[in-house]
Amino acid sequence: MKPSLPARRVLLALLAAAPLGAAAQAPWPSRPITLIVPFAAGGGTDSIARDIAKNMADRLGQPVVIDNRGGAGGAIGANAVAKAQPDGYTLLFATSTLATNAAVDPKLPFDPLKDFSPVAMIGRGPLLLVASRQVGAHSVQQLVAAARARPEGLNFCSAGNGSINHLAGEMFRQKTGLTMTHVPFKGSAPATVELLAGRVDVFFATVPTIQTHLKDERLSLLAVTSAKRSALFPGIATLAEAGVPDFDVSTWWGVLAPARTPATIVDALNRAVNDAAAAEPVKGRLLHEGADPVRLAPAAFGVELRKELALWRDVANRPGMQLR
Repeated sequence: MKPSLPARRVLLALLAAAPLGAAAQAPWPSRPITLIVPFAAGGGTDSIARDIAKNMADRLGQPVVIDNRGGAGGAIGANAVAKAQPDGYTLLFATSTLATNAAVDPKLPFDPLKDFSPVAMIGRGPLLLVASRQVGAHSVQQLVAAARARPEGLNFCSAGNGSINHLAGEMFRQKTGLTMTHVPFKGSAPATVELLAGRVDVFFATVPTIQTHLKDERLSLLAVTSAKRSALFPGIATLAEAGVPDFDVSTWWGVLAPARTPATIVDALNRAVNDAAAAEPVKGRLLHEGADPVRLAPAAFGVELRKELALWRDVANRPGMQLR
């Protein structure tokens, strides 16, 4: 006996829905993953991201494709991930710039906390306080004295407004009470050129940016910005040891997914990213660049993000903050 018309309609609806249900339940990952790097290709961050991507692909069994979307201090790439589908196929390779940029620009098209699911932080490294030889300072105390001896004070360069170099310099100015002028550049490379030429005085530089320039003594390495001394420069004091209290700044790298990404996918990504960061060549690269490898659960990474944002918003909201 043939089924009735209503019954046939129900049967057809079930058959039509079956492929959709099967597709929805397909195991993750079943296609390539895109890892957006919010900076131009060829830089240090891009290189670390590519090593992470290759290692993740080996572990997940799917390609992990790098998509460089530089511009606006990393905000263009971050916004692309914030607006992406929360399905685990579009990720952000984030750095400390996510927090520093958000601290100085409240009008970003995304919320750095609400629009992302933290996946994993892979490492932290200090900045290096370096000075042009023309300043004549070989210690933090001498740098402070040089700044106070000049009516116009000193200037400090950065990779751009909202960069960690910028806000670290602002924190130093606030804690020491010195007169210092911010000179932003479009990236760390041109800032380094001007520092080497003596046209700017001070730079809070990342280790890979400045490391090769320390060997020929064209710059003075005065301090590290982290709470403890760097294994690469054990003879160099921290800023806190040099008399600038409670100065603890580090740059970091990590991976974020869009908000509302399923917890099972976030956990799987966390394992893949952490394992990739603990393996070569990423582990060796981080150590070579003075960073400490970090292995955090997603929730712990979220706690760190909130601390970072609170720290830099406090700096950005204090009197005298320079945006130029």
